[in-house]
Amino acid sequence: MGRERIKFDLLIHDLKVPLAVMEAGITSLLNRREKYGDITGQQEKVLKRVLRNNKVLKTLVNDALELGKSRQGIVNFSNLRLSSLIEEALVEIFDLTHCNTSEEIRHCLELKALKKILEGKGVLLVIDKGLWGQEVCLDAAKVRQVLRNLLNNALKYRKERVELSVDKRDGYLIFSVKDDGEGIPSTYHEKIFECYFQMDATENGCVRGHGLGLAGVMVLIEDMGGRLFLESGEGKGAKFLVEVPLRANGH
Repeated sequence: MGRERIKFDLLIHDLKVPLAVMEAGITSLLNRREKYGDITGQQEKVLKRVLRNNKVLKTLVNDALELGKSRQGIVNFSNLRLSSLIEEALVEIFDLTHCNTSEEIRHCLELKALKKILEGKGVLLVIDKGLWGQEVCLDAAKVRQVLRNLLNNALKYRKERVELSVDKRDGYLIFSVKDDGEGIPSTYHEKIFECYFQMDATENGCVRGHGLGLAGVMVLIEDMGGRLFLESGEGKGAKFLVEVPLRANGH
């Protein structure tokens, strides 16, 4: 690893401490009013907004560190329930825009109830009940980051709904994220994964971010030995299909 990369990763890593201190302080002000005193309704709203954005920064820091590991070929396997992986990604997504939905997902105990919550937000979850409770062995941090990025994009560019489909076949975890938005013209299908590339807003009515998200997604998937496919056309929405190899549990 080059000296500049080490210094950059150290800087990113050191951001975790002040962010944790900020989160602890704000949480104390909100939850320990007998010690710190009452706050007004408006003050509570501001503090909760600051706390949500602090969580976003923590996620970005973790994402940057994970991408750094990917550049070094580091993969960390662990065993976990597929339900936990998906729920954690969904909680991170809705923490920013729909806090109540995020809390509902946290306390949701059944797949049927979770599907109903998501449908209320225009998200269709397609997964077999048996698979939902299965344990898988993979790099959870990387898969969660991939899933979160693809879902965030889909939610941003949808017209009405997003579909998340999850399956397991021939030693692979397979999931797809599909939106019903304006789609991506075929001429952009390769460029869309380049860093800093933006689609022209005049051509499809929107700009697909700053270009780092999908480029990072590709790096993470390739690092895990997986594959990413894009199915889209102008005016036909976009579907990203991901295949990630699973490791035998405990190996």
